[in-house]
Amino acid sequence: MQPEEPEQPEQPEPEAVRQRFAREARAERPDLAALCLLIGAEADPSLGEAGLDEAQVELDRLAGLLPFGLREPRAWAAALTELLGARCGFLGTASDYQRLESSLLPEVLRRRRGLPILLSVIWIEVARRAGAPVYGVALPGHFVVGFGDPAQRILADPFAGGRLLTGSEAELLVTSATGEPATPPDFAPADPLDIVLRILNNIRAWSAARLERTDVALWAVELSLLLPTHPARLRYDRAQLLVRRGQYLAGAAEMDEYARVVEAVEPSTAEAIRRKARAARAMLN
Repeated sequence: MQPEEPEQPEQPEPEAVRQRFAREARAERPDLAALCLLIGAEADPSLGEAGLDEAQVELDRLAGLLPFGLREPRAWAAALTELLGARCGFLGTASDYQRLESSLLPEVLRRRRGLPILLSVIWIEVARRAGAPVYGVALPGHFVVGFGDPAQRILADPFAGGRLLTGSEAELLVTSATGEPATPPDFAPADPLDIVLRILNNIRAWSAARLERTDVALWAVELSLLLPTHPARLRYDRAQLLVRRGQYLAGAAEMDEYARVVEAVEPSTAEAIRRKARAARAMLN
């Protein structure tokens, strides 16, 4: 008698993942952790429901390790730095920018390494579960975490293990990235959906440097298109990816649709896109 094979974890179908992603993105209060975990499930279908649940349990576990009774924003920032930075070793290095895993929440939880924005998501979600007044700050070129009243600018850098930033250091980050002086909107709390779009843009940037990974670029664009608001040009980006992957008719149809959208304001651009659509169809001849 053959021994029974161990039961495999249930794996959500790709369309089911996308349906859940779209539904969560359109919720009254989108769940940042859930959206980031679904990005991870899109990247790795073997993650399964068990993997998604394990990640949520880990975020809950970490939140439970924070001390009780914290009230002041600086005390919260210090507690998160001690727990996540010092004890748990969550931080980033230059090499993390070269890894797709650095943009996937389940992998960042496992490896305790990632991009600034993913490490910040962990800080936000752990702190939020414990009741901290926490928010993300999408500084140009570098994502950080804020505590308390945004006007106080109590900012921590999870990529650096949670180092608190002085006001001048935070302003220098903005000036170094933009060449312009920092302004109050630079330090405003980031909307969860803007955080998700920025993560997907990072994934697209990673795949753009790797021509063989059009598969990753395509699903990142398609998830971005499921967000309630997104740049219209993403449709054209999707069309180009479809053509690069040999799906000429689908890519050409998407180009024609995008040309229709932009024709009213940019007729010359629309005609150039239609020419590319005709060229894509000609590749079938």
